[in-house]
Amino acid sequence: MNFQSEKKLVQNFYKAIEISAIQDIPSVFSKYCSDKLLWRGFYPFNMIRGSEKVCKTFWQPLLKSFTKCQRREDIFFAGFNEIKGHEGVWVVSMGHLMGLFDDSWLEIPASQKLTMLRYCEFNKIEEGKIIETAMFFDIPHLMSQTEIKPFISQTAAHLVQPGPKTHDGLLLKNQDHKEGKKTLNIIEKMVNDVNEWQNFDQKSLKDELKQSWNDDMIWWGPEGIGATYTIERYALQHSGPFRTGSKDRKFIGHICRIAEGNYGGFFGWPNLTLIPTRGFMNLPSSQIPGEMRVIDIYRRENSKLSENWVFIDLLHFWKMQGVDILENTLIKKNK
Repeated sequence: MNFQSEKKLVQNFYKAIEISAIQDIPSVFSKYCSDKLLWRGFYPFNMIRGSEKVCKTFWQPLLKSFTKCQRREDIFFAGFNEIKGHEGVWVVSMGHLMGLFDDSWLEIPASQKLTMLRYCEFNKIEEGKIIETAMFFDIPHLMSQTEIKPFISQTAAHLVQPGPKTHDGLLLKNQDHKEGKKTLNIIEKMVNDVNEWQNFDQKSLKDELKQSWNDDMIWWGPEGIGATYTIERYALQHSGPFRTGSKDRKFIGHICRIAEGNYGGFFGWPNLTLIPTRGFMNLPSSQIPGEMRVIDIYRRENSKLSENWVFIDLLHFWKMQGVDILENTLIKKNK
């Protein structure tokens, strides 16, 4: 399968959103999406059923707030998902939605400045229509661009994140199936390694990471955790604190896991549950299991992974712990 017709459908859909007036967005969705579209988005949107409701709840308010919104796409690929119950062709897009933040959104005060919303979107295509979407976006990262600090601190760096070092992430043409298989295999090995961890120290963690990652790997994490560079710093600035700061980690599974060429990724709803202990992310410890809804996108270089863009619904996770990051931050901002 070359996925060219599915890719073209999604690219045309994106272009239509960008050039259409806000009131015409429902017509765009009617043309490209099933009326029964199943849409998954981060808190406070969660799961929405029906393309018309997706327009009214997410897209039209967003486009009203972000004047001259454009999609700055860094990665684009497709593949056939073989996970039972979710089989089919999925198309993946990742980058930023960029616009002038001219009107408040989710009660986040407008800055009147150029602002970027990190996003990654998985679209399932069937009979010439988008029937299912997972669109994950980093709301805390947007808030930080308006000088609102949703988290006390983070272990790694805050950045408006770039695309791949190699600048080859837009896979608009046919790709070698064998290369995609190599990418999927190393992603699956990495996932299995992570799922098997128990007790560890920094040395054993770095030894584990070296099985799947190149030494100069980059982990582009969400706001609240941040981005980190090299295996050593990743172990120190995220993977180590994450593993020691939580317990009873349970892998739930993925809905979609695909690869094409040197790129691949997955998402779940949720991917895993865990209990945050020992002040993970400098927030209160808990004995309550929390859900992590995650998208991971990877770039393979030679036989190992080199870059990883990560989207975690931290607002949803911490709300399950009784901490409403979005509401609490805006209350403080407005005092």
